[in-house]
Amino acid sequence: MVADELTKSCTSLTVEGVSLNIATMHRSGGRTPVVFLHGFGSTKEDYADCACGSELDEHAFFAYDAPGCGESDCSDLSRLSIPFLVASATALLDAQKINQFHLVGHSMGGLTALLLARSLTGRVRSFVNIEGNLAPEDCFLSRQIVTHLSEGPHDFLDAFAERAWLSSTHGSKLFAASVRHKVRPEAVSGIFKSMVDISDGNDLLATFATLSMPRLFVYGDENRSLSYLPYLQKSGIELCEIPNSGHWPMYSNPVALWGRVGAFLRLSH
Repeated sequence: MVADELTKSCTSLTVEGVSLNIATMHRSGGRTPVVFLHGFGSTKEDYADCACGSELDEHAFFAYDAPGCGESDCSDLSRLSIPFLVASATALLDAQKINQFHLVGHSMGGLTALLLARSLTGRVRSFVNIEGNLAPEDCFLSRQIVTHLSEGPHDFLDAFAERAWLSSTHGSKLFAASVRHKVRPEAVSGIFKSMVDISDGNDLLATFATLSMPRLFVYGDENRSLSYLPYLQKSGIELCEIPNSGHWPMYSNPVALWGRVGAFLRLSH
């Protein structure tokens, strides 16, 4: 069975008393769905190229804009946090009747996916973690909410985008140019503070290492100095370094990224 073309729709939910209208991008297919969770300052379209080639032939595809991001609405942005994003993902998957799935998450979405995989371990067939937070060192973006004080959410996001633009790492200027259009300023503080708290206060490496499904950790070659890569390898987690890339390999080297992810998913059935 050949997979259908990608289409967009919206799903209305209430999660912990908060009204959400979630923008989704999806297609049907004969094989296990692949669910994608985007990073901070990104949207579901980060993953669209993955459906353009042959990497995921026959797989159903499901991506969405997190609450407060992209085209998704949230009635109370002050409630946003990583635990809330996990609860929203669970509610959305249940509403879509997606019971068994492969899981792909990047950065903020990788941390959300890690906690989701832990809580839904029997439903996740495999997990691709693209530079999702696993240790305090991964808070190079989110910790700015603590280290760079501002007068308000709009001022913080403006200054955050400018700092990202000044970075010389792969993909940083493309990220900086669009981040203010892809996330509501009022959503940033709760998400960033919870990312820092969870990364500093939990043994996320042990959580990742003890998951039972096949796992792939993907990182850009600029970040090959991550201190925990040897630990992941010793724990039986497959590693994948994407050349000519930093934190956003889907911007810098999408062909290499999606080719490698597709190969992993084919082996994971």
